[in-house]
Amino acid sequence: MKTPRVYKTDGIILRHRNLGEADKVLTIYTPRLGKLEAVAKGVRRPTSRLAGHVEVLAHASLLLAHGRNLDVVTQAQEVESSRPLWEDLERLGRAAYAAELVDRCTPDRQEHEAVYRLLLETLRRLRERDDLDLVLRYFEVQLLSLLGYRPHLDACVACGGPLQAGANAYSPAAGGAVCPACAAREAAAAPLSLNGLKVLRLFQRRPFPEAARVRLTPELGRELERHLRSSIRFILERDVRAAAFLDRLRRGQEPLPAAAALPGRGAADV
Repeated sequence: MKTPRVYKTDGIILRHRNLGEADKVLTIYTPRLGKLEAVAKGVRRPTSRLAGHVEVLAHASLLLAHGRNLDVVTQAQEVESSRPLWEDLERLGRAAYAAELVDRCTPDRQEHEAVYRLLLETLRRLRERDDLDLVLRYFEVQLLSLLGYRPHLDACVACGGPLQAGANAYSPAAGGAVCPACAAREAAAAPLSLNGLKVLRLFQRRPFPEAARVRLTPELGRELERHLRSSIRFILERDVRAAAFLDRLRRGQEPLPAAAALPGRGAADV
């Protein structure tokens, strides 16, 4: 059967880059086709009908046509407004981080509907909820599991022995929690509190409504962030760019322009 020239899909716009004088190349994460790139022609012109529907972080219904090198977006309609994210730097920074993480961790054209659903639900929670760090930590734990990087938390990942209620540690290189004896042989291991271990296990095993009942104190939140970011850095062999934007916000420093939080946006695009 001949492949249809035009096809329809929902998608989340992860990033975009300028092409020529008026076009943009969009990186889109879809439920059935995975991550793909497509050209939005003329979208940078003031009269473009696509412009308001294909911004970064938008959840849109898209009509695309197969092209010789890149597919072409012929129609787009935003499904859920991304405006609440753009109007709040705290929400925007976390949403950009989630989008960038999915982009960096996933290959092109490989279907993974569970990742799509997780990102979609995370962006929705970041629009609607106030416990933004809990939303982001849950997203990180779930994404690592879906992509095959699930941290081992049930026993010491190094020796297989039980984890006691005492001074355990977390090792990104080993792939999870380690007992005190093995922690001494793990150069990058960092202390893992009992509460930190319990919350990581909860985030791995339970749906979000149950996980959201946890109260993350600032100290516990920072601990979880350190451990999960260390795992992500180990897997990607680099930091997520949007993490620096979040760090500046947390330190109360003058934030970079909002667009600098977005993956794929450099100074020339701001």
